[in-house]
Amino acid sequence: MAGPTTGTGPGTGRTRLVQGPGLLLVWLYGVMSVGAVSRSVYQILTDFGSAPLAHVLSAVAAVVYAFITYTLVRGGETARRAALVCCAAELAGVLIVGTWTLVEPSAFPDSTVWSEYGMGYLFIPVLLPVTGMLWLRRARGRDASA
Repeated sequence: MAGPTTGTGPGTGRTRLVQGPGLLLVWLYGVMSVGAVSRSVYQILTDFGSAPLAHVLSAVAAVVYAFITYTLVRGGETARRAALVCCAAELAGVLIVGTWTLVEPSAFPDSTVWSEYGMGYLFIPVLLPVTGMLWLRRARGRDASA
Protein backbone atom coordinates (compact mmCIF):
# COMPACT_ATOMS: atom_id res chain seq x y z
CA MET A 1 0.00 0.00 0.00
CA ALA A 2 1.44 3.34 -1.02
CA GLY A 3 1.92 5.95 1.69
CA PRO A 4 2.52 9.67 1.53
CA THR A 5 5.74 10.66 -0.16
CA THR A 6 7.76 13.77 -0.72
CA GLY A 7 7.28 15.26 -4.19
CA THR A 8 10.11 15.63 -6.64
CA GLY A 9 8.68 18.16 -9.09
CA PRO A 10 7.13 21.55 -8.45
CA GLY A 11 6.52 21.94 -4.74
CA THR A 12 9.49 19.72 -3.84
CA GLY A 13 9.69 19.01 -0.15
CA ARG A 14 5.94 19.07 0.26
CA THR A 15 4.38 16.01 1.84
CA ARG A 16 1.88 14.45 -0.53
CA LEU A 17 -1.13 13.64 1.58
CA VAL A 18 -3.52 12.99 -1.32
CA GLN A 19 -2.66 9.52 -2.52
CA GLY A 20 -3.87 6.10 -1.54
CA PRO A 21 -6.01 6.38 1.61
CA GLY A 22 -5.33 10.13 1.66
CA LEU A 23 -7.37 10.53 -1.53
CA LEU A 24 -10.32 8.81 0.13
CA LEU A 25 -9.94 11.10 3.16
CA VAL A 26 -10.00 14.18 0.94
CA TRP A 27 -13.08 12.90 -0.83
CA LEU A 28 -14.89 12.11 2.45
CA TYR A 29 -13.94 15.43 4.03
CA GLY A 30 -15.10 17.20 0.86
CA VAL A 31 -18.46 15.43 0.97
CA MET A 32 -18.82 16.19 4.69
CA SER A 33 -17.93 19.84 4.01
CA VAL A 34 -20.68 20.16 1.40
CA GLY A 35 -23.19 18.36 3.62
CA ALA A 36 -22.39 20.38 6.73
CA VAL A 37 -22.32 23.73 4.87
CA SER A 38 -25.64 22.95 3.16
CA ARG A 39 -27.25 21.85 6.40
CA SER A 40 -26.02 24.78 8.47
CA VAL A 41 -26.83 27.46 5.88
CA TYR A 42 -30.34 26.07 5.43
CA GLN A 43 -30.93 25.78 9.19
CA ILE A 44 -29.55 29.24 9.94
CA LEU A 45 -31.58 30.90 7.16
CA THR A 46 -34.87 29.12 7.81
CA ASP A 47 -35.03 28.20 11.49
CA PHE A 48 -32.20 29.75 13.48
CA GLY A 49 -34.39 30.80 16.41
CA SER A 50 -35.58 27.30 17.22
CA ALA A 51 -32.13 25.85 17.96
CA PRO A 52 -29.32 28.40 17.62
CA LEU A 53 -26.72 26.24 19.40
CA ALA A 54 -27.32 23.25 17.13
CA HIS A 55 -27.23 25.40 13.99
CA VAL A 56 -24.03 27.20 15.01
CA LEU A 57 -22.38 23.86 15.86
CA SER A 58 -23.28 22.55 12.40
CA ALA A 59 -21.64 25.67 10.91
CA VAL A 60 -18.53 25.09 13.05
CA ALA A 61 -18.37 21.50 11.82
CA ALA A 62 -18.62 22.77 8.24
CA VAL A 63 -15.68 25.14 8.75
CA VAL A 64 -13.59 22.38 10.35
CA TYR A 65 -14.34 19.95 7.51
CA ALA A 66 -13.54 22.55 4.85
CA PHE A 67 -10.26 23.50 6.53
CA ILE A 68 -9.14 19.89 6.86
CA THR A 69 -10.02 19.27 3.20
CA TYR A 70 -7.95 22.30 2.21
CA THR A 71 -4.93 21.30 4.29
CA LEU A 72 -4.96 17.74 2.98
CA VAL A 73 -5.02 19.00 -0.61
CA ARG A 74 -2.38 21.67 0.08
CA GLY A 75 0.12 19.23 1.56
CA GLY A 76 3.37 20.13 3.24
CA GLU A 77 4.47 19.76 6.82
CA THR A 78 2.73 22.91 8.08
CA ALA A 79 -0.55 21.86 6.48
CA ARG A 80 -0.12 18.34 7.86
CA ARG A 81 0.31 19.69 11.38
CA ALA A 82 -2.65 22.05 11.01
CA ALA A 83 -4.82 19.18 9.75
CA LEU A 84 -3.69 16.99 12.66
CA VAL A 85 -4.67 19.68 15.19
CA CYS A 86 -8.02 20.18 13.44
CA CYS A 87 -8.71 16.43 13.37
CA ALA A 88 -8.03 16.29 17.11
CA ALA A 89 -10.33 19.29 17.69
CA GLU A 90 -12.95 17.68 15.45
CA LEU A 91 -12.79 14.44 17.42
CA ALA A 92 -13.09 16.36 20.70
CA GLY A 93 -16.09 18.23 19.30
CA VAL A 94 -17.80 15.05 18.14
CA LEU A 95 -17.22 13.37 21.50
CA ILE A 96 -18.37 16.39 23.52
CA VAL A 97 -21.42 17.19 21.39
CA GLY A 98 -22.26 13.49 20.94
CA THR A 99 -22.21 12.90 24.68
CA TRP A 100 -24.06 16.16 25.37
CA THR A 101 -26.86 15.20 22.97
CA LEU A 102 -27.29 11.87 24.75
CA VAL A 103 -27.10 13.24 28.30
CA GLU A 104 -29.17 16.42 27.73
CA PRO A 105 -31.28 15.96 24.56
CA SER A 106 -33.41 19.00 25.40
CA ALA A 107 -30.37 21.24 24.80
CA PHE A 108 -30.58 20.31 21.10
CA PRO A 109 -34.11 20.68 19.70
CA ASP A 110 -32.54 20.10 16.27
CA SER A 111 -29.67 17.74 15.66
CA THR A 112 -26.20 18.78 14.57
CA VAL A 113 -23.70 17.02 12.33
CA TRP A 114 -22.03 15.75 15.51
CA SER A 115 -25.23 14.78 17.41
CA GLU A 116 -25.15 11.27 18.83
CA TYR A 117 -21.58 10.90 17.55
CA GLY A 118 -22.67 11.54 13.97
CA MET A 119 -25.35 8.86 13.88
CA GLY A 120 -27.27 10.84 11.25
CA TYR A 121 -24.17 10.63 9.05
CA LEU A 122 -23.51 6.90 9.58
CA PHE A 123 -21.00 7.70 12.37
CA ILE A 124 -18.59 9.11 9.78
CA PRO A 125 -18.02 12.23 11.95
CA VAL A 126 -16.52 10.11 14.74
CA LEU A 127 -14.56 7.75 12.47
CA LEU A 128 -13.16 10.35 10.07
CA PRO A 129 -10.95 12.30 12.51
CA VAL A 130 -9.48 9.09 13.93
CA THR A 131 -8.66 7.86 10.44
CA GLY A 132 -7.33 11.29 9.50
CA MET A 133 -5.03 11.44 12.52
CA LEU A 134 -3.67 7.98 11.79
CA TRP A 135 -2.98 8.94 8.16
CA LEU A 136 -1.39 12.25 9.11
CA ARG A 137 0.85 10.60 11.71
CA ARG A 138 1.90 8.07 9.09
CA ALA A 139 2.70 10.94 6.72
CA ARG A 140 5.00 12.44 9.37
CA GLY A 141 6.79 9.11 9.80
CA ARG A 142 7.34 8.84 6.04
CA ASP A 143 8.75 12.36 5.88
CA ALA A 144 11.19 11.66 8.71
CA SER A 145 12.56 8.63 6.87
CA ALA A 146 12.76 10.40 3.47
